[in-house]
Amino acid sequence: MNMQDALVPDELWELIEPLLPSPPTKKKSGRPRVPDRPCLAGIVYLLKTGCQWKYLPAKELSCGSPATVWRRFDAWSKADVWPRLHRKILDWCAALGEVDARHVLIDASTMRAFFGGRTLGPIPLTGPKMAVKDRSSPTSMVFR
Repeated sequence: MNMQDALVPDELWELIEPLLPSPPTKKKSGRPRVPDRPCLAGIVYLLKTGCQWKYLPAKELSCGSPATVWRRFDAWSKADVWPRLHRKILDWCAALGEVDARHVLIDASTMRAFFGGRTLGPIPLTGPKMAVKDRSSPTSMVFR
């Protein structure tokens, strides 16, 4: 089993493949397009390891280059692939009895506070301070 198959098993690929946008029309010149599955393996590798894009082992994953994987990730993000995949995985886990709605948690950092919160005290100013006039000359300014 190679690294790509370990990162993107057949079950995951069957879930995500129908969600991916169709590839753009083929140009007459240039390199052939890297398949979607190796690019997905590169994205999964980045998510699992937390490495930087430039350190992606593109040769081992046969995914072209880190820039290719990033462009594919960006295109899929703009096509709303990730929220649809998340929903599909949740439905799949619910069908298996793996998800229980009683144990769902909402992260408050992603939810908008509609009515604001309690202000605990005055908020200190963080902007620039005004200059103080020099007493000897009415037109000169001294910065402190």
